[in-house]
Amino acid sequence: MHAAPRLRTINDAALATGTRPGTIRVWLHRGRLTHHRDRRGRTLVNLTEVEKLTGRPAPQRPRVAAA
Repeated sequence: MHAAPRLRTINDAALATGTRPGTIRVWLHRGRLTHHRDRRGRTLVNLTEVEKLTGRPAPQRPRVAAA
């Protein structure tokens, strides 16, 4: 079973992986990343795909236990 894609905006994915937003846009244009859109029409990318291309994992957010 595949995990749900971790979709982020281009700017959020760039910040998370230390990549320039323009580089992510080029990868989208060249078909190296899967193009997604949200309900507002914004371009989204799968953070896991960006991590694979950069070789840099995004920092993990600590999970907060429900009280």
